[in-house]
Amino acid sequence: MATKIRLRRMGAKKAPFYRIVVADTRSPRDGKSIEEIGYYNPIANKNAVTLKVNEERALYWLKTGAQPSETVKALLRKAGVLEKLNN
Repeated sequence: MATKIRLRRMGAKKAPFYRIVVADTRSPRDGKSIEEIGYYNPIANKNAVTLKVNEERALYWLKTGAQPSETVKALLRKAGVLEKLNN
């Protein structure tokens, strides 16, 4: 089974909120996922947290061969997870 780390769109119309999930590559974007490892809110208030990632689980899935999407790769880099993977 090939796994991918990608975003699942949630939230209201014109107010997106994304969950970072590990899913089978064959499942649809907003379909069934294996595990939820974080969230990303691109339009959060200044005081709110916009990105949260469970680093331990993200590193586990990356080490087992899960491929992050381009957007998730950028978010993981921003969160500092990819630096820990390389060390």
